[in-house]
Amino acid sequence: MTKHPHALRTGLLATALVASLPGLAQAAEVNFATPPWPGATVKTEVASQLLERLGYETSVKEASTAIILEGLVGGDIDVDMALWRPSQSGMLDPRLETGELVEVAQNIQGARFKLAVPGHVWEAGVRSMADLAEHAERFDHSLYGIEPGNVGNEIMQDAIDADTYGLGDWKVVASSVTGMLSQLEANMGGDRWTAFLGWEPHWMNVVYDVHYLEDPEGLWGGASTVSTVANADFLEREPNVAAFLERMVVPIEVQNAWVHEFSREERPLEAVAGDWLDANPELVGEWLEGVTSADGATPALEAYLDAYLADR
Repeated sequence: MTKHPHALRTGLLATALVASLPGLAQAAEVNFATPPWPGATVKTEVASQLLERLGYETSVKEASTAIILEGLVGGDIDVDMALWRPSQSGMLDPRLETGELVEVAQNIQGARFKLAVPGHVWEAGVRSMADLAEHAERFDHSLYGIEPGNVGNEIMQDAIDADTYGLGDWKVVASSVTGMLSQLEANMGGDRWTAFLGWEPHWMNVVYDVHYLEDPEGLWGGASTVSTVANADFLEREPNVAAFLERMVVPIEVQNAWVHEFSREERPLEAVAGDWLDANPELVGEWLEGVTSADGATPALEAYLDAYLADR
């Protein structure tokens, strides 16, 4: 329906009046985006629910990392908490160098993203990528990855193309996380072995005996971290949110548990995040040190607990 000019003018005046009244200003909004990875999804939901208890409005969109980065630069997205280093550094660093984006914090430290094998293969002596070629037949000359175009798949394909570790006659089997782990289960303990793309945090590290292969050639880079990245203008507008994002560092075992509940046990996302927040006031308190409510009137932990009690 088309609004007449006088109706538009009246609406704008009303909006301005509401925004000027004490206590009635519109709540600041935080627009998150996340790739469709269980760990990133739960972590973003935890941050979103926590900020809502402080009086913010939040939204969460799912998209690929490439699309998220473009949205961050354009200002349509404020925050992404799922940038992996070093595997995605090539996508991120040019945008940091222009000053359009800011790497706020490493929210996960000690993460891993590299080729892995199950425990029975590790115990048989396959401890390094350099050990794979010797057992090529048992591995069916195959490295199992996830969706086509994933950085991990590309690293494995580059190794094959360069015949690194004698893998020149191997192939990358691109599938999905579910498909890859189904293959792992099918070969568990059998004569056929599986070399697969593994990462932590993920529930695979809770359910399976996962071992990450040594990489003498350094194909996978150094130790992995996961970063919170935000639009620079947003951080300048919302220093209180910036302070919270700087402090939200998640122990890797916590995120493993989140992913296990959400992805393996298939509990509702909102329940996984909300129940964890309710059960872990000590860590939540650490994240909220030096932070206030959205209106700046109340210390964040006090506002958070008031909101928690009001929901009960």
